[in-house]
Amino acid sequence: MFFSPASNLSLLRGGDLSRTVKVMDSSDKNMYFIIVENLPYPYERHRAGHLCYIEESRYVSKIKNTETLEYLPVKCFGTSVERDVKVAAIQPLSVQEAELLQALGEDGERIRAFREREWLDHALTLKKDSQVKVEVEGEWCQGVIRYIGAITEKKYPDPITGSYFGIELQGKDKGKGQCDGQFSGKRHFTCGKDCGVFAPFTRVKPMATKSQDPLKAQQAPPRDVKEPLTTGDRVTFFTDDDRSRNGMVMALEQKENKTFVRISPDVDEIGDNGESISIPLDYVIREDMLSPGTSSMLSPDGADPGPWLSSDGEQGIHLSLDSVVEVDLSPGRTVYGTVRWIGNLPGMEGTRVGLELEEDVGVSDGTFKGQRLFSCAPKKGLFVKLVSCRPDSRFQTPSEKEGPLSALNRHTDRALSRVECGTVAPLSSEEALQRLVGKMKGIQGHCNSCYMDSALFSLFSCSSVLDSLLFKSTKQRDAPIQTILLQDIVNPLRRDGFVPSMNVMNLRQQLQKGGHSDDTFTTEEKDPEEFLSLIMHRILSLEPLLKLSTGEKIQEGYCYQIFLDQNHSLVLPTVQQLLEHSFQSAGLRLAEIPSCLILQMPRLGKKFKMFSKIIPSLELDITDLLSESPQECILCGLLASVECTDCFRDPTYGNTGFKQFCSVCSKQVHAHPQRRSHKPSAIRLPEGYPPAGSPYAPPREKLQLFAVLCIETSHYVAFVRHGPGSRDWIFFDSMADRQGDQNGFNIPTVWACPEVGRYLEMPLAELATQVPREMEGVAKRLFCDAYMYLYQSPSMALYR
Repeated sequence: MFFSPASNLSLLRGGDLSRTVKVMDSSDKNMYFIIVENLPYPYERHRAGHLCYIEESRYVSKIKNTETLEYLPVKCFGTSVERDVKVAAIQPLSVQEAELLQALGEDGERIRAFREREWLDHALTLKKDSQVKVEVEGEWCQGVIRYIGAITEKKYPDPITGSYFGIELQGKDKGKGQCDGQFSGKRHFTCGKDCGVFAPFTRVKPMATKSQDPLKAQQAPPRDVKEPLTTGDRVTFFTDDDRSRNGMVMALEQKENKTFVRISPDVDEIGDNGESISIPLDYVIREDMLSPGTSSMLSPDGADPGPWLSSDGEQGIHLSLDSVVEVDLSPGRTVYGTVRWIGNLPGMEGTRVGLELEEDVGVSDGTFKGQRLFSCAPKKGLFVKLVSCRPDSRFQTPSEKEGPLSALNRHTDRALSRVECGTVAPLSSEEALQRLVGKMKGIQGHCNSCYMDSALFSLFSCSSVLDSLLFKSTKQRDAPIQTILLQDIVNPLRRDGFVPSMNVMNLRQQLQKGGHSDDTFTTEEKDPEEFLSLIMHRILSLEPLLKLSTGEKIQEGYCYQIFLDQNHSLVLPTVQQLLEHSFQSAGLRLAEIPSCLILQMPRLGKKFKMFSKIIPSLELDITDLLSESPQECILCGLLASVECTDCFRDPTYGNTGFKQFCSVCSKQVHAHPQRRSHKPSAIRLPEGYPPAGSPYAPPREKLQLFAVLCIETSHYVAFVRHGPGSRDWIFFDSMADRQGDQNGFNIPTVWACPEVGRYLEMPLAELATQVPREMEGVAKRLFCDAYMYLYQSPSMALYR
């Protein structure tokens, strides 16, 4: 998606820009707040919900000085590093909304609250002394709001912190609380012992009335939709002297139940101070509305779009839910969408269709006059007459279209139209259990293909961290390989839960035909890293996933093989320990945070495992592995100034994590006779960061485990994590069973294996006593046969 200031495209995709306001942070800079919403590939849907912000000066500069804008430089909460995020992936927030959402602990919880809106809209109307109900340990209790605001200090470098509701419990619910109005030793209000509760807005709702729904009874009033405007719109506005001026919309703001438009006037029309101005909505109109002949789309109240629709007497096409269709919004303007609802709307004749559009040109999020009929992103919902829809011509066969199309053109069209075909979204946790688990599920194995089957299943079934492989530009000779990967493997796996062996063989044959592999590629067993490197590097030229710093130069690659020196003391290691020891012994650091980190476990030679068991680290903390990154003193928690590699092996501090100290703690630690010979090295802090010894804890950078490839007797299988819980695991074997002999076929199978989580939750000492052959289900294979661990970064995956 590209943004042109002169067009009607919205910078912040489909959002209600009345929510965009600015706030002054501690550096006296105006900030715009943003939430990552529906992510375009290669991003995962469950990663939506990240909060970001950008300085107003940067925001204005990017919009006004750029003809097309696809990316916006923002900072995500928890990091001081500025990165580009796709404009199509973000939505605006007011500071009040950002503070409320920041109080929620999980990104998934934030995005649900943002999309469903009822709780958030209600929370914006709450004031002190409002009568509410609050959830306390699963029970709804009555109370009165006594405080609204922050209860924790801002974490550097975030400009805001979460906003909570402090509630005093009333009546029969007194004594069911958790405090007396204090939080972490600081008093925010006063009430009786155990009569106070601090809760985020999702645990607060209004007192129910007899005739109204408890939540809808006190919802915020409907927003002014008289003249829908979005950030980036060109407008004409009128000032007190009745003169008309032109400018660009920066934001819509609510003041005293009225809508105001913040406008950046054109350069030749602004005053001496050059600042944006705020104008009531009634005095602003889009420039294109002044042009003759321009007609608007379907109005927000559901009125008919205009004379371009077919008449009621025409025969509509046969549609069902999830049909893909196209609709003419105006002459020469066709949009595409998916049918999400079919039925009759109140007060309207004829059958109507609710569409989820591909572009942000709709008028709702699936609601019609306050009633939700389906769910989609804001401004992607549109209700039209059934007879106005046509089958999506992009997916029709030549006989269905006007005029013949040669076989050659059809082949070229299929090979090159990756964006038109689209990528099916990775499976959510619930979808994975429903669509994947069972026999003849996953990817069917054939002729030593298990290394490829397991790798593809791990990467693409429930994750989209490497979906960029599916649509990035590539050489013409390699386009068929990319097309097969997308259309014959990834999409069927996600859509149907099954990929036949012929599809994988087709990929293997195409790799061989393209001269990328020898004649044995379709028959012999290979290693997963060999296949992944071939696809990522030699064929599709993906930017290296891994950039390592040796202090003097940067090394790039796609997988990291863990090597350990002979002096390690690890017996039952975690992946975290293995990676730290490997980096320490090799003198390596991460030059940047990887979006995807593929780790090969240490082995003695190619076949023999170095450890009988390896404990999976569900989260991999790479903060201490980053080059020139601020670190925390391991003893006092202040910003560290030195790092000691000699202390890394000192058993006094345990066997996990690098050893950084502030100057005071370093002197005390190295005063010990056994450590006087140590040689700590200085840590270089990023420019603009607080000095060493400051009480600011640096943000932790963590990667999440999403898959593990295992090998036993030359056969590869895969464990995939389909949800956030420790027990959300499935196990895949592409050759679990077989039907027939030489002329038969393999039966791929996927099992749900929650028993894995039970072992992951065990204390390390108890886990060490577990006998592998006695472990429940397939858990033994995860702990004893791990070959390759796959991690992804929730933040960096937004930008790559």
